[in-house]
Amino acid sequence: MPLRCRLSYWILATLLLCFAAGCTTSQDEESRCESCHQGLELASPTHGACTTCHGGDPSTDNKDAAHRGMFGKKNPAAPEVWDKGCGGCHEEQLKRVRSNLMYTNTGIIKNAQLTWEGVDGQLYATRQEDVFDAKGEPLTLKSVSELDNLSGELYRKFCSLCHVGRESNQVWSGSHGSGCAACHFPYNDNATYQGGDETVHGKWPYSASHEMASLPDNKVCFRCHNRSGRIALSYQGQNDGNNSLVPTRDAIPGPELIGGVRNVTSIAPDIHHAKGMDCIDCHTSRDVMGDGYAYENMYLQTETACEDCHGSAREHPRLEAISRENDSALVESRSYQLPMTYGTNMVLTAKGRKYANVFEQDGKIWLQGKRSGKLHESKVITDTPEHTIAGHDRLECYSCHSRTVVQCYGCHTEYDLTRNARDFVKGYDTPGAFSETEDFRMLYPFPLALNQRGKISPVTPGCQTFITVIERDGRKSKDEYVARFGDRQQLRFAPFYSHNTGTRAVNCAECHGNPSFLGFGQHVIEGATIEGTLLCEKSDSKPLDGYLTMEDGKVKAFSAITRENSRPLNGAEVKKVLAVNLCLVCHDNPKDPIYQKELDYGALDRCLERSVPARP
Repeated sequence: MPLRCRLSYWILATLLLCFAAGCTTSQDEESRCESCHQGLELASPTHGACTTCHGGDPSTDNKDAAHRGMFGKKNPAAPEVWDKGCGGCHEEQLKRVRSNLMYTNTGIIKNAQLTWEGVDGQLYATRQEDVFDAKGEPLTLKSVSELDNLSGELYRKFCSLCHVGRESNQVWSGSHGSGCAACHFPYNDNATYQGGDETVHGKWPYSASHEMASLPDNKVCFRCHNRSGRIALSYQGQNDGNNSLVPTRDAIPGPELIGGVRNVTSIAPDIHHAKGMDCIDCHTSRDVMGDGYAYENMYLQTETACEDCHGSAREHPRLEAISRENDSALVESRSYQLPMTYGTNMVLTAKGRKYANVFEQDGKIWLQGKRSGKLHESKVITDTPEHTIAGHDRLECYSCHSRTVVQCYGCHTEYDLTRNARDFVKGYDTPGAFSETEDFRMLYPFPLALNQRGKISPVTPGCQTFITVIERDGRKSKDEYVARFGDRQQLRFAPFYSHNTGTRAVNCAECHGNPSFLGFGQHVIEGATIEGTLLCEKSDSKPLDGYLTMEDGKVKAFSAITRENSRPLNGAEVKKVLAVNLCLVCHDNPKDPIYQKELDYGALDRCLERSVPARP
């Protein structure tokens, strides 16, 4: 079938599906909605009729009568009503979102439990949901409102507004709607409507426009992901650490003030951001909206990996041609400037599914910007000498190519029962207010450990929680108590990708010659002993910014690395890493052939032990 005919077929099929599902492309002829809401932007060409999305009575000029029966006060995408709103036409997408971690927050709640009371054998979510687990088995996620302990309190009062299950409307540059609207109808910095409808212009809280953002830009992601791991900040080259709002430009905090009264300064951005790529150019809709299965951690839901586009040391990117008329790559790319076509070789994700915007053509890998339409050639690194170093097959790409990794040391959490605070899930104030402080923040160097995939990756504190609980009578039942993890009290680090990638790798001599990269923290070296200098307040021998100590050549780990199968490097691994530094004195080029095979660590010793003939 010729390309023009195929495109016409898809346009006709799309319109028929929209009409069949109740979606229309124009306002109802008898609708009186626009008699008040003149100048209101059309959500999209396929979202024309007000009542299809919002409900209500379009036949009357009376405000109260017209608004009676609406799906939610102003947001038909809110979880309380989204079955009638968005779900009326987008049933399959809604099923995916209901299982999605950005809505359920199951991983966040579970990790909070691990820090405080421990897990109880039940998985929780923002609301009770009947879903399917990763194996396809039915699963009921209980509402976090039923988790009546410190873990549940922490989530409901401290975490819940940052995620799409609840509207957040009082955070400068960080407010968003709830449900589907959190991404597709974004707020501006102060959550006010700035469109053409004079009846709501300038009012709060509303999306900036009534026009739907079918492909959300980076600002949408930034509104949530500027906290915790700060990946949105790192990606676009910003840092909010350790500056305490010190004036940096024209005697005001700068160069930019963000939510939480924080001042961000500039660092080098991620190379993908510098090339003009949006978050959604790498992350698939299944990453962002879910794939219909409920996962317990984000790394299980995410299907994107560096190797997908760039290849691994020994394997090129995997490809599969579009061969079906309902292929997801065809369907999703219809709104791109360059829609995909039958027969195109699409790059596969880490889970073996097709990207909708990454393809092979003329022996090269190309990524299309979903919003911009710009084509980016992806450099394939397979079989290059610097990427086939013996032993480096255990490294994640971002172990070498991360420019920075946000590290927040010493998280002091206080829970004060003498004060009331809003429970955003239950919707009213209850006794118990949380507050947090931190000791120290840094970006570089960053520690490395084995992650859940058995690969060496950066890790970051996750979390180093010191707990203080003030009872109702003012007594402290816990005072800077080190939270338990596993079977004992211990601080934690978590595998982490900072989204601050550079083309140049960390220098070989830095990684192999600086014990900070191995988890020893800031230190001094005396013989075969590595002594930490930024010590934990609860110990005079353990560094706060590390998880390893070395005394007389013996390596000992004292903090946990979260995620299954994760751990610090052991003593033998540490010694092998440091021993490479001897070779790097002469062999400082990673393309040197000696690194293509396993190093003989005794070669230098034998060389030094050889007898030298006496001079004649």
